Amino acid sequence: MNDFSGFSRRLRALVYKEFLQLIRDNSSLLLGIALPLVLILLIGYGISLDVKNVPTAVVLEDPSPTAQDSVSFLTGSDYFNPRYVTSMKEAEILMEQRKADVILRIPPDFTEKLEHGEAKIQAILYGVETTTSMTVQGYLETGLASWLEARQGSTHGAVIVTRMWFNDANTSSWFFVPGLIMLIMTIVGVFLTAVVMAREWERGTFESLFVTPVQAAELILAKMIPYFCVAMAGMLLCLVAGHYLYGVPLRGSIILILAVSMLFLIVALGIGLVISALTKNQFNACQLALLVTFMPSVMISGFLFDMHSQPIVIQAVGQLFPTTYYLILLKSLFLSGNNFPLIIKNSLILVVYAVLFLGLAFHITRKRVEE
Repeated sequence: MNDFSGFSRRLRALVYKEFLQLIRDNSSLLLGIALPLVLILLIGYGISLDVKNVPTAVVLEDPSPTAQDSVSFLTGSDYFNPRYVTSMKEAEILMEQRKADVILRIPPDFTEKLEHGEAKIQAILYGVETTTSMTVQGYLETGLASWLEARQGSTHGAVIVTRMWFNDANTSSWFFVPGLIMLIMTIVGVFLTAVVMAREWERGTFESLFVTPVQAAELILAKMIPYFCVAMAGMLLCLVAGHYLYGVPLRGSIILILAVSMLFLIVALGIGLVISALTKNQFNACQLALLVTFMPSVMISGFLFDMHSQPIVIQAVGQLFPTTYYLILLKSLFLSGNNFPLIIKNSLILVVYAVLFLGLAFHITRKRVEE
């Protein structure tokens, strides 16, 4: 009981000291509070990106040669990776499992109506990946127009009727807001923590605390709590701004969004602590944080570029970073709802990362102090 009372008292004192230091450090507050608002306000409504190898579920309800020929532009194309299925139900399951970004349905009366110039093809697009969906829609329309012209010398006679699943507004801000939240949590959790902690190692103030009764666990927790609060404040600002400024829906549970964000933030703080303990230098910590977290978060997490368009090697590398799993969780919870198999799988992966990096942080910090 006395040990717990002493632990609690020392932890409160350390956390109070860290909050005072954080309040006096204007740069940290600007990075943690002002940056989220700046990013959420400056991001525009679309970035034109090339998309390739889009997984496409093709439902041929009309078995005629003409119907089969109408989707021939998918085969051998660099832009599509077609998969022929027997029913819409099977195609919908593939989309829910993220194994298809497009469902292309050829109705039973396609050939008959084509003769009268009234044929329609239904395309259902995965609206969570807005940029990809908008680009793919253009690809499909161009492919069908080319087939029609080659067949009858005219682009008239058939149209593609599109539906956007999980993004009724068809706006890229719905796609970017979850990515911005991921980016902000990474910046505050990893970058800010690593640089500020490295500064304390550099000045010797971190090690000087170990001559007091303070234990390593207490000190590390005290360092984490203020930045945890700052990052969650920035995340809440993004939630409010995204919802009220851009109309981004919250189709999943807000409690689950906060829970997975807290889990990812623990991972990010653990990475920041490991970087600071390894480098003990602000400049080196800054460079390492940019290299191993910020750049992968932007380039290979699915934030800007659709993962299906990346080479297999890049996709495999992207799976090594916790930001990839957190971003998938955010997009699903914001735009498609509570997909519990996906939530459980990705959350368990983040738990493994949290245990790994916090364990490394405690081990390296203790080892460095003993040296």
